[in-house]
Amino acid sequence: MKQSMMVVALLAMASPAHAQLGGILNKAQKIQETKGKFDDLNVTEEEERKIGEDVSAKIRKRFGVVQDPAVHKYVSLVGTLIARQSERPNLAWTFIVLDTDGVNAFASPGGIVHITRGALGLITSEAELAGVLAHEVGHVAHKHAVNAIRKGKAVQLGTNETLSSRGPFLDKIANKAYDIVLENKFDRNDEMDSDKVSLSLAEKAGYAPGKLADFLTRLDDRNKDQPASNGLFASHPDTQARIDAIRKAAGSKTGAVVEARYKSNVKYKPTPVTAIATVEDGASGLTGSTTPAKGSDKKDDAKKEEEPKKKGFGLGGLKQAVAPERQSTQVSASGGSRGVGPDRAAKGGSNPAPVKVTVSNAEIEEFKKGVA
Repeated sequence: MKQSMMVVALLAMASPAHAQLGGILNKAQKIQETKGKFDDLNVTEEEERKIGEDVSAKIRKRFGVVQDPAVHKYVSLVGTLIARQSERPNLAWTFIVLDTDGVNAFASPGGIVHITRGALGLITSEAELAGVLAHEVGHVAHKHAVNAIRKGKAVQLGTNETLSSRGPFLDKIANKAYDIVLENKFDRNDEMDSDKVSLSLAEKAGYAPGKLADFLTRLDDRNKDQPASNGLFASHPDTQARIDAIRKAAGSKTGAVVEARYKSNVKYKPTPVTAIATVEDGASGLTGSTTPAKGSDKKDDAKKEEEPKKKGFGLGGLKQAVAPERQSTQVSASGGSRGVGPDRAAKGGSNPAPVKVTVSNAEIEEFKKGVA
């Protein structure tokens, strides 16, 4: 009897320890499983959108938003028509026109595509616009930003973080995604992939697919004396190689150009690369701050910056504040010293508020009739 009681007592003493050990092991296993999921960046579509919204908020703060519903409506019609040809047509696709003279475009995860007023000024037809937007749609559709973070293992879960840390972890992803998107840090394969997507989506929507190459040719000629990290399509492979690949893939395929409708909806004119105002050294990510050109009158410049902007043209008044030759000096002194061209370092507008427009199925169908 005594022996039996001793065994029972020992078992009673051992059970809590065993249970405790089992609990620790289970918890460790759950943490490891969670860490594996985080390291693989298996984010849901809802989380991807949240990341994209965080990235978009930073981009809008950096460059400002053109407060013109008509321009946003037109760009959204073209963009939505293109996005619906993609592998992810049901995302809540959003198209935003940024208030800056710099020529650039940015694709945030989850379906938020940005294009600058400067890019719209350099584009000459709806087919070119479709090609540029389709390239950005390709980055989103194939999750290039999130995949780049995963492949580079740039963001990982800390050893002390658990499921409750998913929110802060997603914030880390958003910060890294912003860096990738803003700096055009997609690798060669991602860029070539988006070029192929651009050709495919433009053709499916009825546009001439080769027009993207026309825009890139104009952009490449404009940027011939600029740093390699100057704005749109600045990352490798070099622009000429991409132009050649696009023209070869497009071949003799034809489609709509829709030049007249583009010019009736977009009135912006291209700003010479030497006349683009840039943010001052160390102020990247801020708005409303430029580096004064050597010899300029700071008081006069400041006064002119305070003058109301012309509707729809953002920095129209600022262009006259500093002469083009002085702006060239400004570009060299500010962006050039960092190896960043004026498009990348371009000053933005002061209003980051999104312009809400809706695009219905009926409007898309009616709009598509004009792609002929």
